[in-house]
Amino acid sequence: MAAWLGVVSAEHVARGVALGIAQTNHGKRTGLARMSPGDGLIYYSPQQRLGGTEPVRAFTAVGRICDQEIWQADEGEFRPWRRRVDYDLAARSVPIAQLRDRLDLTATPNWGYALRRGLLALSENDFALIQAAMTSRAG
Repeated sequence: MAAWLGVVSAEHVARGVALGIAQTNHGKRTGLARMSPGDGLIYYSPQQRLGGTEPVRAFTAVGRICDQEIWQADEGEFRPWRRRVDYDLAARSVPIAQLRDRLDLTATPNWGYALRRGLLALSENDFALIQAAMTSRAG
């Protein structure tokens, strides 16, 4: 199994969690096609709204890809590709600053540039660390 980090505004993450779906890179199919059933998915939200200025800078959802199906939704002129995800609905947001010194993701200088891709592979270590922080019932 692989693990993935999607970079999506917190507002869009909340909608995806409510619908039980994954959508990345403004609805493109390519990133979703890289995922397999059972893969882990964590969302990182740099801001509250797409194009907004209110910073979030936190991991905002965690779940697992449910199945192989990728489908195209119909939202009028916008037809994004989606996959089903089993989200941990009890997970809480965790600021990246709380984990930054322990993540492989942030170990290199200019690590933030990688986030611009919108979807990137996440190491097993990082997935486990972030998932544990998000699902810990302490504090």
